[in-house]
Amino acid sequence: MSTPTPTGRILATDTGLDLVVTRTLPGSIDDAWASITAPERTARWMGRWEGDAAPGKTVRLQLGFEADAPWSEVRIVACERPRLLHLVLLTAGAPWEVEVELTPAGERCELRFVHRAISADEAAGVGPGWEWYLDQLSASMHDQPLPAFEEYFPAQREYYEQQLP
Repeated sequence: MSTPTPTGRILATDTGLDLVVTRTLPGSIDDAWASITAPERTARWMGRWEGDAAPGKTVRLQLGFEADAPWSEVRIVACERPRLLHLVLLTAGAPWEVEVELTPAGERCELRFVHRAISADEAAGVGPGWEWYLDQLSASMHDQPLPAFEEYFPAQREYYEQQLP
């Protein structure tokens, strides 16, 4: 089992620490948008969701690749097709605020993922998790086998620990 090279960065901001991970995705920005917003497409790499998806609304997301496939509430803060999706995942602990920005890049699409205001305690675990999910997104768009979480965690933990201020 080989460990994928982590690419995320932990940045200090006025509101705490932000995790930023980028990916170049195959296909058009519209295809990437569908992969992160259409329920049948999100089910391939993260999990299925249900509900009335619109800014200010809350949908339910079933994390299909987590133990016991738990359901979470997700509030949609902004949805600007096909460039920006801003969400708050209402987890059992503190809410997680995430943004996905898409930019066309020729026949591909650049994705910038930001998990805002993470704690130093959770950064070393959250970083590898988002690396894995974003690689699952890319694999699902390529119709390739999904990577195993064990390739990411705990192998990438030290990379993220070393970035903490």
